[in-house]
Amino acid sequence: MHHTTRGIALKTGATLAFSLQYVALKIAGDVPVGEVVFFRAFFALLPLLVLSFYTVGPRALIRTARPWLHLVRSAIGSSSMFLGFAALKLLPLADITAFGFVQPIFAVILAALMLREKVGPYRGAAVAIGFAGVLLMVQPHGGLVAIVRAGFSAGAGLALTGSLCSAFVVIFIRQMSATERSETIVFYFMSFCALLGAITMIWWRVPLTAGAVIALILGGIFGGFGQIMMTFSYRYAEPSLLAPFDYVSMVWAVLFGFLVFSEVPAMLVLAGAAVVTAAGVYIAIREHRLGRELASRVEAV
Repeated sequence: MHHTTRGIALKTGATLAFSLQYVALKIAGDVPVGEVVFFRAFFALLPLLVLSFYTVGPRALIRTARPWLHLVRSAIGSSSMFLGFAALKLLPLADITAFGFVQPIFAVILAALMLREKVGPYRGAAVAIGFAGVLLMVQPHGGLVAIVRAGFSAGAGLALTGSLCSAFVVIFIRQMSATERSETIVFYFMSFCALLGAITMIWWRVPLTAGAVIALILGGIFGGFGQIMMTFSYRYAEPSLLAPFDYVSMVWAVLFGFLVFSEVPAMLVLAGAAVVTAAGVYIAIREHRLGRELASRVEAV
């Protein structure tokens, strides 16, 4: 129970850190996405390197048996980061957070297609309900008719595509976790993103004010702490148990969006987020229950 509580605390802390990251990056102003990605990834490495001195050691961060899988995972993950930060420029904090909730729904579908995981009628119904929530969330950004015409909000399209890429990342991490340390996965991902962001700055960059630099650095550090807390939370509690706590980020998003940017999310976005949240929580609870039943059967054999 003590370890489970620690895992929940770390997961909740991660949602706060990621929300503060979004606040800092939004405060930085109109900065090219590649430049934002560079600051976010480069300065996120600092907390990871400091932590490594107390855990696996800095040299262990680069040891890997599957470099090519790291490359593919990092390429997809960086695409998600670029898309998410591009959407951040166009959407309120609550909206960008709500669209992120679609990721677990996508992950279930991809796990069925790529990993041949069985999706029973209950999980299938939850996925369908979650998709209905997505349709509600995109309504203020053009709605279903506009989606069919491929003309709905660019911000919503970027955010949804970013969530799809994040779902692919979940599938890759499931495959990599058998042989790779969590710290190593984070290290290669952040390094790849920092390099890619630096390359884009050759063509797209703007002079930054001191305030913008501080905001971008803080965004990177907050993101690094969030990445670390999220990674370590899974050492103390099962992913299916922790999944519902992802939705705490909506509380932070609505709170910071209102207090810092005077943003009031559309009611349909909140309603859609509630539907997606309910579907995601149901999937998480059912996964947790099935995992416990499987463990009981194994112990009984």
